[in-house]
Amino acid sequence: MSKLTHFNQAGEARMVDVGNKPSSARRALAAGRISMQAETLQLIQQGKHKKGDVLGVARTAGIMATKRTPDLIPMCHPLALTHVEINFEIDADNNAIECSVTAETRGQTGVEMEALTGLQITLLTIYDMCKAVDRGMVMSDLRLLEKSGGESGHWKRD
Repeated sequence: MSKLTHFNQAGEARMVDVGNKPSSARRALAAGRISMQAETLQLIQQGKHKKGDVLGVARTAGIMATKRTPDLIPMCHPLALTHVEINFEIDADNNAIECSVTAETRGQTGVEMEALTGLQITLLTIYDMCKAVDRGMVMSDLRLLEKSGGESGHWKRD
């Protein structure tokens, strides 16, 4: 395992200096799911939720969150994101919604935290919009699936 880069020799937290690193195309893909009651999933699918288009609002919230990641995660660098995409897949057999978030930039540091932050805020927004009818929803399996670019190159979850 490589050393933790967010600490200096004295063990103090620091923001990593990426100033001398070359820019490269960077991409990260994160995914997770939210499970719920069958009736809640039906409300979302049929667009009959009183608060409106649950997935549309959640997608917008997730995109906004990717852009605010350095405001939430102390050692993240502000990035000029070039692309964010959020997709949903309904898993009717398990009363769940699978969500994936892709974040891209061209820069000196990766976008894994942006993809993961966007994912979590997307799922939290679904929870927030549906909690009045289903407080037992569960967010799970939040994970990085793939990243590319930079010195460490391409990584993909087995």
